[in-house]
Order: sequence, then structure tokens, then C-alpha cells
Amino acid sequence: MRLFLQRLKNKLTYIFQGARTQDRKKLGKVGEVIAYRYLKRRGYTILEKNYKTRMGEIDIVALDGDILAFVEVKMRRSDIYGLPEEAINLKKMRKLQWLAQLYIKHKNLYNRKVRFDVVSILARKGFCRKSIRLIKNAFYAEE
Repeated sequence: MRLFLQRLKNKLTYIFQGARTQDRKKLGKVGEVIAYRYLKRRGYTILEKNYKTRMGEIDIVALDGDILAFVEVKMRRSDIYGLPEEAINLKKMRKLQWLAQLYIKHKNLYNRKVRFDVVSILARKGFCRKSIRLIKNAFYAEE
């Protein structure tokens, strides 16, 4: 009986953790679509969505005038645990900077002004947009 209960607990834990992971992925995808449309309305020219390498992903690469903008999208359902942009820590910033360097090298876009922006989205139940903020120059690249 004890073994049965342990297996049941493990199975339920797996099911619920998997559901949360799928929900987070869905939230992220919805956030990226909202951010894409928002940036287009703000005059950005989108060059890439979800630029992937073995080392990670850049959500959106765009031109804002002559500035190459690497945009990180963060979406949350509430601000109980802080604002979405507060989830971008130093480790994430360094990773984005490194991925941006790879992108610039791969696309041969040297001698461009570069900026790191964040689109922060708070959503209500059902992924409806509650508020959206564009933070230009959210952080600076280390030399």
C-alpha cells in the first residue's frame, strides 16, 4: 500500500509539473506574439523571431531606426512575485549579450549601434493583456 501511494504521488507530481511547464510555454508564446505586434506598431522592423542557437534564444531581433535592438519578452499573470522585467537577472543579461554577439557575427552586422530592450507584459486570466511596457536600453552590453 505504501509503495502504491508513493508511485501515485510521483505520477501526480509529474503530471502537474508537466502541466505547469506547458502553461509557461504557452504564456511565453502568447507574450511573444503580443510583443511582436506591439513593436511593429511602434515602428520597429522585425528581423528575426526566436533566433535560436545551441546556447540559447533571442526572442526578437529588430531595427529601431538604425539601431539593432535585441528584445527580451517577459510575461507574467500577476505581479505577486514582482514585475516581469525583474526576472531578467545578471546571468540572463550576459547570456543575451553573448547571443547578440553571435547574431552580429553570423549576420555580418558589425559597426551597428546595438541596444537591449525588454517588453514587459502583465496578463489577466486567459492571457488577456493587462499592461505592456517597452523598456529601451534595459541594460548595457559589457565591453
